[in-house]
Amino acid sequence: MFGKKNHENKFSEPLIESFGTIIGNATEFHGALMVSESVRVDGKIFGNIEERAGQRITVAIGKGGEVHGDVYAFRVLIAGMVNGNTYAHERVELHATANVHGDVTYDTIGIEPGATLNGQMISKRPEPNSTADSATQLQNTIDKIKQDAGISS
Repeated sequence: MFGKKNHENKFSEPLIESFGTIIGNATEFHGALMVSESVRVDGKIFGNIEERAGQRITVAIGKGGEVHGDVYAFRVLIAGMVNGNTYAHERVELHATANVHGDVTYDTIGIEPGATLNGQMISKRPEPNSTADSATQLQNTIDKIKQDAGISS
């Protein structure tokens, strides 16, 4: 009678990503890595990973991947280890095997059970800081509804 709804989180669905660069598990890189296309790290990076200005790239750190430095990208997917700060313009995903030691700055975030984060989570989304802001937003919504319905204030 009552159908069971599938409440699977969209976070668990894999993103279709194309990685132009793959740092293999037998590779160790020392220095800043400037990328213009998405990169997957299964090896070790000792230095920052930074996207070039104006690019919308994804940095994915695989289960065996390690980054000892900061990560700056449009989207950051972590299943391995990051020892540094993470800055994502859009989204950060911490998968179950993620081990992050540093602050994570994001617009949206997804965290699977089992992920470890030793640092602060910093949202880039502005939040109303006072009841006046909330009251103003509510009044604007009421005014818009009245306007759409043709009711004058």
